[in-house]
Amino acid sequence: MSPSANYPSKALQEAVEAISSLPGVGSRSALRLALHLLRQPAEKIHHFAAAVDNLAEGVQYCRTCNMVSDGEQCSICADSRRDHDTICVVESVRDVMSIEATGQYRGVYHVLGGIISPINGTGPSDLSIGALAKRARPGVEIILALPGDVEGETTSFYIYRQIEESGCKVSTLARGLGFGDNLEYADSLTLGRSIINRQPFHVDK
Repeated sequence: MSPSANYPSKALQEAVEAISSLPGVGSRSALRLALHLLRQPAEKIHHFAAAVDNLAEGVQYCRTCNMVSDGEQCSICADSRRDHDTICVVESVRDVMSIEATGQYRGVYHVLGGIISPINGTGPSDLSIGALAKRARPGVEIILALPGDVEGETTSFYIYRQIEESGCKVSTLARGLGFGDNLEYADSLTLGRSIINRQPFHVDK
């Protein structure tokens, strides 16, 4: 029996395969979502498809902080009311969104695009660490808001070694977060307090 024999329509099969390629979406969930879309008016399906298609053409990355943006500079970096001498270093765009949701941080960001992970083949050259080093200077505070697991700590240590001679202040989140916790899963109150009560970054000699 061919793979398409289980589907009454090749178009449905292709939609299920496309949806199931998303992380965390199995084939059954993909079929349920595809059938849900099929019940919607045609214009709603076209709007959905156009919005997804626009991710490839309409989204850019901020030239300063590497955050997703509609233009060359994101709305946070373009905001003169933000404290541009305080830079919060995060792993991903999701972390920026989590911190912004707390309403407790008024500085700017730097999105690394990942963390150092030899197992996953991610090294320092794969991240925007060089661009971060160019932003480090006297009078600037760099907040290392990376995961508290081994890979996150390794990345924080590497970044510290790259910027320690720049004269900037380097701090890290207060550990109200558990070891290995990701920012996106922390509740807003805990994360907000961790930012406000941040501590100097220390390296064991």
